[in-house]
Amino acid sequence: MEKRDKIIEAAIKVLTEKGMEKTKISDIAKEAGIGQGTFYLYFSTKLAVMPAIAEVMISKIEAGLQALTLKETMNEQLEQIVDVFFSITREDKETFTLIYAGLTQTQHVKEWENMYSSVYLWFEQFLNQHISIQTIDVKHVAKMLVGLIESTAEQVYLFDELGTENEESRKQSLMKFMAAGLQV
Repeated sequence: MEKRDKIIEAAIKVLTEKGMEKTKISDIAKEAGIGQGTFYLYFSTKLAVMPAIAEVMISKIEAGLQALTLKETMNEQLEQIVDVFFSITREDKETFTLIYAGLTQTQHVKEWENMYSSVYLWFEQFLNQHISIQTIDVKHVAKMLVGLIESTAEQVYLFDELGTENEESRKQSLMKFMAAGLQV
């Protein structure tokens, strides 16, 4: 593993354990097994590591989407896509909370859209294969649906904490809304 990756992995661990305020760069460096000066070769501050952490999470989403063997019907396929976002958000909810806390404290929040470009493109290609509504811009719809799915998963796992009953209810509402909107 490269040093940059070690730093990112260590930052995720230490920041989720201690929080943004209590974490020192020396804590991250120690966890990564590097000198503090080495940290500064890659990141100027602990907040500067936030986009790299966000990229790790987005890569997980992208890998989950790429790994899908899509089922037959559009509804089943949408459900599989929703499940990717929900499972990753559930598994890494502390990291997502950390990302939002860290990115909102910096100018890096503007980079979020660019980081998601590959996920948007995947969803756009998916939609182009399944819908033929000429009056909409599929590129915009792809971004809106990714945002909707992501926001719903975050509400369930990051904010509401109401358990699996809430998860299933939100998923079903989300699926019905998307199916109606996409006319599938």
